Amino acid sequence: MMFSVTEMRTFELFSVPHITVLLLFAAVSIWLVVFRVLLRPYQSFIKWILLSILVLSEISAQVWVISTNQWELGSLPFHLCSISTFIAIFLFLKPSKKAFYLLFFIGFSPPILSMVTPEVFYQFPHYRFVKYFLHHSAIAWAVIYFIVYEGYRVPKKAVWTGFLLLNLLALPIYLLNLLLGTNFFYLADPTESKTILSFFGTGIWYYINLEIAALLLFFLTYLPMGIYVKREGRRMGR
Repeated sequence: MMFSVTEMRTFELFSVPHITVLLLFAAVSIWLVVFRVLLRPYQSFIKWILLSILVLSEISAQVWVISTNQWELGSLPFHLCSISTFIAIFLFLKPSKKAFYLLFFIGFSPPILSMVTPEVFYQFPHYRFVKYFLHHSAIAWAVIYFIVYEGYRVPKKAVWTGFLLLNLLALPIYLLNLLLGTNFFYLADPTESKTILSFFGTGIWYYINLEIAALLLFFLTYLPMGIYVKREGRRMGR
């Protein structure tokens, strides 16, 4: 039943299981930050746990759709969460400041927003429910890990750099959607279920609102980082 295609399709927005996983995500996020000194000796363990979750999430998703005869072109790992996952995996294996700039903007706030208004149809404890929330949580936790435990920082100019990189990434994805009839990055139309994208309108206004929302989200995402970098600079006497 946990892996069934037809059963447990009873997900309800802000139901007890939904609110519970959101609270668990918040609790672990706070734990990673507040107890960073105590957890530092276990940094390598945390790193490999997060890396394993990200890798297994992508692999298991493909295994599930193939084994249940649901695989289609839209199952290819070209959604924003998958791109964030691949960047995070790359960073776990090879440090890169520039790669982190993009991950910071697309791998923190977007997964959290996706968990608040998820595109998921299955209820807990179905595999899709567990995978969706664990996968999106791990992406955001990876960003926290790189900031708190690896010392990554993001300069203000990275807001525009990240926004440009996202648009450069979106262009071939948009063309791929036209070619394959897919909806990667939700550039073809909003999600099937009721999410934030459902309020972005249609046609050209959908894309205009996407751009405005992305840029606004980038600035809001950077705000805590900007404040933290300034305070850190003062403490170091810069």
